Amino acid sequence: MNVVLLEGLGVSDQVLEPYVKKLEALGHSFTAYPKDTNPEVQAERSKEADVIMLANMPLAASAVTQASHLKFIDVAFTGVDHIPMEEAKSRGIVVSNASGYATQAVAELSVGFMIQLLRKVNQTEERCRAGGTKDGLVGSLLCGKTVGIVGAGAIGRRTAALCKAFGCTVIAFNRSKVSDPAIDEQVTLEELLKRSDIVSLHCPLTAETKGMIGRAQIALMKPSALLINTARGGVLDSAALAQALETQAIAGAACDVFETEPPLDTSHVLLHSPNTIVTPHIAFASAESMAQRVEIVFHNLFSWLEGNPINQV
Repeated sequence: MNVVLLEGLGVSDQVLEPYVKKLEALGHSFTAYPKDTNPEVQAERSKEADVIMLANMPLAASAVTQASHLKFIDVAFTGVDHIPMEEAKSRGIVVSNASGYATQAVAELSVGFMIQLLRKVNQTEERCRAGGTKDGLVGSLLCGKTVGIVGAGAIGRRTAALCKAFGCTVIAFNRSKVSDPAIDEQVTLEELLKRSDIVSLHCPLTAETKGMIGRAQIALMKPSALLINTARGGVLDSAALAQALETQAIAGAACDVFETEPPLDTSHVLLHSPNTIVTPHIAFASAESMAQRVEIVFHNLFSWLEGNPINQV
């Protein structure tokens, strides 16, 4: 089998080496390329591939179409909205993901955003660097707040557990029934938005969730509420959020994801909104989660080569 890695996996060559050696010992070839989003480059690099491996770089449908030998797409990421799934399905190409590798990393960053916003870290840091004090910028505790989890999958449930450890009441909206000791109550999305002091998004991007948090939904939130998005950018209307922040309809927000992968156009509305933390999609990217991701994605590959595909999407 000809295995082609289309972008780096965020680990050193030393970490990759034992996996590659095992693959080659089994008689397969492995070629790694640097990230390139150009569809023509992707098609050229993939044309002889039996297996494509990649992380969260958008995979061009034309690259899949032209890869006539392609049998398996091994995604080193949780979401697959950047993969041409319809093309893969029509061709009978197996797609597996690396679900679970970043559960702790994303949950920790979500809670970190909550504390940073509540304690006004950005504003007080700016004051401190300018020789000022905290006067007028005393923040609040996470303890005692009602946190609303939108999407109670593995990451949402782990975020709920961390919030419970801080003494929060946790409510959740999820399309299916959830039973988890960290979740005090499962409610409708409308009720969650109305009751929560902090709304944390953890749902996948699908046809049903695209734009699910828009102007009407944000209008239901408390003026003192915070909105955290470490899910996917497409579930949230950026323009509606920016307007709500400008008019103080809500108190603050933190966004790690956007409609497109960073780098963003510097005119993006959320880069200029008040009391907004923005980061370039870092939630999944810890040293520990990167190592776990490599382990999962190669386990997916070896399992598929043995005829027992796992983590199928």
